[in-house]
Amino acid sequence: MLSPGPPDTLYQDDYALWLEKTIHSLQRRDFGELDLDQLIEELEDLGREQKNAVVSLLDQIIRHLLLLDYWQAEVARNKIHWQGEVYNFRVQLADRLTQTLYNYLALALDDIYRRSLKAVQIKTDRQVSFPQTCPYTLDQLLDIDWLPEGGALFPNQR
Repeated sequence: MLSPGPPDTLYQDDYALWLEKTIHSLQRRDFGELDLDQLIEELEDLGREQKNAVVSLLDQIIRHLLLLDYWQAEVARNKIHWQGEVYNFRVQLADRLTQTLYNYLALALDDIYRRSLKAVQIKTDRQVSFPQTCPYTLDQLLDIDWLPEGGALFPNQR
C-alpha cells in the first residue's frame, strides 16, 4: 500500500485515498488539510461531466424524435426501436436532471439541436428535409410519454 505523501502527490498516487481523506477533512471541517487546488479541479470536472451527460442524452432524444417524425422511408421498419431509444434516454436523463441542469439545457437547446441535426442528416444521407430550428420544446423533449404528431408512448395511460 502506498503511504500517504503530501496532499499534492497523494492525488496522483492514490485518487481513491485522496478522495476519502478529502471527504473526511471536509466532514471534520479541517480545512487546513485540504488540497484546495485539486479539490477545485475535481469540482469543476464534476460539473462538466454532469453537463456533458445531460447534453448527450438530450442529443440522442432529439435525434430519435427527428427520425421518427421525418424519416418516413424508415419509420415502419424502425419505429418501435426508435421509440424504445427515446424512452430509455428520457429515463436516464430524468435520473440526472436537476433544476440547474434543466436551466443549462434550456440555454443550450439551439446548439444541441444543431448537433443533432447534423447527425441525422448524415444518417439519412441528406435525403430527408429536417427543420433548421428545433421543432420541439424542452418540456416535450423531456416528457416521458410525449411523441410528435400527438402520439404517446403509453396511450392508454393518458
